Amino acid sequence: MRVICYIIGVAVAAVLPARAELITHRDLSAEMAVAIAHTALTTCTASGYHVTVTVLGRNAEVIAQIHGDGASPHTVENSFRKAYTSRTFRVASGEIAKRYKADPQIFQVHLNNVIPAEGGLPIKVGEDVVGAVGVSGSPGGEKDAVCAQAGIDKVAGELK
Repeated sequence: MRVICYIIGVAVAAVLPARAELITHRDLSAEMAVAIAHTALTTCTASGYHVTVTVLGRNAEVIAQIHGDGASPHTVENSFRKAYTSRTFRVASGEIAKRYKADPQIFQVHLNNVIPAEGGLPIKVGEDVVGAVGVSGSPGGEKDAVCAQAGIDKVAGELK
């Protein structure tokens, strides 16, 4: 009987995970999100652009959003959608725009908040995407992307 209990104990121990752990990760702080948004906004404003900037966290939640003076109302939604697209696909929203242009069938399935437009960039720690920033309102998505990159560059030393 002892031998049978021992064999059963060994068999049960073999199928159980050796060690279960919590997943650890880094997240953007509110302070860092505000620094990114403020820098992106001031970069665009210095060029004469009236924009809205949205910074999303790891789970695509809004951490910071600034609707700049004179920015059109639609830029609030557009900056969010650019950031959301970048966060969920883990690449610049401009890359998604290129893919869509090359093959419009790529978005046969409607995905809420996804937009194939330049101006959203992922925020990474190494290869881990911890959030995204989206800018809307410049005369062209490539200009929005420059402002978004300026925001990320402002905190690049802290993204480690």
